[in-house]
Amino acid sequence: MTAAKTEKEDRLKELGTEKIWKLLLKYSLPAVVGTVVMSVYNIIDSIVIGHAIDDPNVVSGIAVTFPVMNLATALGMLIGAGSATRVSIVMGQNDRKMAEIILGNSVQLTVFIGLVYISVFAIFLDPILRLFGASPNSLPYAREFLMWVLPGMVLMNLTFSYNNVMRATGYPGKAMYTNLIGAFLNMILAPLFLFGFKWGIKGAAIATDISMTVTAFFVMSHFFQKKSELHFVRGTFKLNWPVIKSILYIGMAPFLINVAGSSINAIVNNSLLHYGGDNAIAAVVVFNRFVTIFVMVVIGICQGMQPILGYNYGARRNDRLFGTLTLAAVAGLTFTTIGSLLGAFNPRAIASMFMQDEAQIECAINCLRITTCGFWMVGFQIVGTNFFQSLGMAGKAVFLSLTRQIIFMIPLLLILPRYLGLDGVWCCYPICDVVATIVTGCMLAWQIKKIRLQHAGTLTPLR
Repeated sequence: MTAAKTEKEDRLKELGTEKIWKLLLKYSLPAVVGTVVMSVYNIIDSIVIGHAIDDPNVVSGIAVTFPVMNLATALGMLIGAGSATRVSIVMGQNDRKMAEIILGNSVQLTVFIGLVYISVFAIFLDPILRLFGASPNSLPYAREFLMWVLPGMVLMNLTFSYNNVMRATGYPGKAMYTNLIGAFLNMILAPLFLFGFKWGIKGAAIATDISMTVTAFFVMSHFFQKKSELHFVRGTFKLNWPVIKSILYIGMAPFLINVAGSSINAIVNNSLLHYGGDNAIAAVVVFNRFVTIFVMVVIGICQGMQPILGYNYGARRNDRLFGTLTLAAVAGLTFTTIGSLLGAFNPRAIASMFMQDEAQIECAINCLRITTCGFWMVGFQIVGTNFFQSLGMAGKAVFLSLTRQIIFMIPLLLILPRYLGLDGVWCCYPICDVVATIVTGCMLAWQIKKIRLQHAGTLTPLR
C-alpha cells in the first residue's frame, strides 16, 4: 500500500474516529473562513462603492442587486450542496466509484445552469430589477453593476460547488486557502479600479470577476490532480440521471432557501420603497451585509459539520451524529448572539461603514436596532435546518427554510406595515426569527427521537 493511499484512507477514517470537537474545529474553521470570504466580495463592493461615488442613490442601486445575486448563488448551491452531501454519504459507505460519478456530473450541471440564468438575466435585467424594488433613481446603478458582474457568476458557482466537495473529501485547509486568494485579490482590485482608475461602479464588478476567475482556477485544478482523494476520472462525465436527481433532491433545500430569500427581498424592497423610499432600501443594504457576516460564519460551521454528519450517518454512528449537532448548535448560537448585540448597541458605526448620507445613516440605525432583536436565535435555526440537509432529508430541510421566509414572513409583511408603517417592515424580521426557531427545535427533537428508536442498540461510546 502506497503512502499516498494510506494518507487518503486516514483522512476519511478520522471522520469516524477522531474526537468530535477536534473534527468540528478542523473542518469548520476553514469553512468559516471560506464562507465569510465569499460574502466579503459583496461587502467590499458595497463599502467601496458607497464611499467612492458621491450619490446616495448608488447604495440603493446596490441594494436591489442583492436578490438577483442571491438567485445566482442559489443555483450554484443547488449543485454544490447536493453534490457535497452525496459525496460525503457515499464515501462513508466506501463507494468511491459513485463519488467519482457525482463529481463528474456536477461540472456539466453547474455550467449548464449558469449559462441559462446568465442569458435570462441579461435579456430581462431591467424588468427583474424593477420587480426587486429598483426606482428610476437607483436602476442605472443596479443595471451597470450587474451587467459587468453576471458573467463571473458561473465561475463563482463552480468555486462554491467544488470547494464544498474539496472540504467534504478531507481538504478543509486547502478549501480555505483557495477562497482567501480570491478575497484578498478583490480587496486590492476593487479600491484600485474605483479610486485609482476612476472606473465607477463597473470597476467593482470587474474586480469581482477577476477574483472569481482566479479562485475558480485554483479550486478546479485540485480535482485534476490524481493525488487528490477524489479527482476527475475518464468515463464519469456522462450524465447519470439517478445521480443528477439525487444531487438536485438534496441541493433543493439550500436552493429554495435562497430563492425564498430573493422573493422576500423583492417584497421587502417594494414595501420599503412605498413606506420609506430609497433611503429605506439603502438601510436594508446595511442590515443584509452586516448579518451576512454572522450568517456566513454559521453556514461555515454547518459546512464543517456536514462531512462529519454525512460520513457517520452512512456508517450508522448515531452518537457522533448527535454530538456534532450539539456542538455546532452552541457555536451557531454564540456567533449570532454576538451579531445581535452589535446591531443593537453599535448601529451608527455599522451604518457609517456603508454610506455617507446622514439621512440614510439614521434610517439604517433604526433598521438595525429593530431587525437584530431576534437575530441571536438564527444560529440554532440554521444549524437545525442543515442537520436535515446533511442527512439527505431534503424535504424537512426545505420545510424549515420556508417556515421563516415564506410561511411567516409574507403574511407579516402584508399586515404589519399597514399599522406600523416602515417600522412594521423591520418588525417582521425578529418575529419570524423567534417562531421559526421554535418550529426547528420541535422538529429536531422529533427526528432525534426517531433515529434513536430506529437504530436502538447500535450506538457506540462517544469519543
